[in-house]
Amino acid sequence: MQGSFCHYFVRWLLVLGLLFGLAAPAVALEKIRVGVLEFGTVSWEMDTVQHHKLAEQQGVELEVVPLASADASTVALQGGAVDVIVSDWVWVNRQRAAGQDYTLFPYSNSLGSLMVKADSPIKTLADLKGKKLGIAGGANDKSWLLLRAYARQQGLDLPNDTQPQYAAPPLLNELLEQGELDAVLNFWNFAARLQAKGMRSVISVADVVQGLGIKGELPLVGWVFSKQWAAEHQQAMQGFLTASYAAKKLLKDDDAEWQRLRPRMKADDEAVFTALRDSFRAGIPACFGDKEKQAATDTFRVLSGIGGSELVGEAKALDAKTFWAGFSLPACP
Repeated sequence: MQGSFCHYFVRWLLVLGLLFGLAAPAVALEKIRVGVLEFGTVSWEMDTVQHHKLAEQQGVELEVVPLASADASTVALQGGAVDVIVSDWVWVNRQRAAGQDYTLFPYSNSLGSLMVKADSPIKTLADLKGKKLGIAGGANDKSWLLLRAYARQQGLDLPNDTQPQYAAPPLLNELLEQGELDAVLNFWNFAARLQAKGMRSVISVADVVQGLGIKGELPLVGWVFSKQWAAEHQQAMQGFLTASYAAKKLLKDDDAEWQRLRPRMKADDEAVFTALRDSFRAGIPACFGDKEKQAATDTFRVLSGIGGSELVGEAKALDAKTFWAGFSLPACP
């Protein structure tokens, strides 16, 4: 009888709790504001995180803040409008040399490519002499500087031996298709679109890196944030990165997830869709250890040698704290 009374008493308390809002409060999520280019490829991953509630599963409330450009991203981070952006470690290292405390954890290993039409006579870098060469990202773009350094080994001075023209990535693709440019050095997603249209790569930036004697996967871009902010929100930052890599795993393994994302990708046809999907997958970092950090150190040496202080600022070397040690990926094989 006593047990029965206790049973009904507990049920009565639960009913009262539901009626008057006395149930135990849910654990509050910690918000992270992530600045993302509105039409960039990072938005695909953030869409996956949000759709599957991967951040909430890690105790994080994700607020995606759309931004118009890479410059807008760094301004938003520096101004405190967002907590995290995607940028490159050269910028992070430059900021650290200037006294800032930004740090980075790898986001992608995807690199661009030098693209030409299928019937182009350009087969090697030497064939670029006198040709109109389109370059994405401006005169200090990292891929362009690496290509210049590699060409120097072959006796080529690309800025003087070609007719370099700097423009936005979509415009470069259009100009190449129209025959107004002979070749373009473009970011990976725009190179993938050209490949899907039957154009070919003369050399990829990944091959350029290997040609410069740099060994190991090179994560050029990553999630960037303040080291102090991360120390104050370490559990949330670890949760965010866990969600990010859980989304990457979905995107690597699940074709259906890409079908769901397809409207965001603005793929003109099946070939473009497949090229974008496969290129994204190829750039997912599998690990980040000493070999990858050494690759970044060696790459910095090349970039600083050709880009000078205009690129690297006051930095003389790659600061070890440029890469955040508060999160880890599976060990490299």
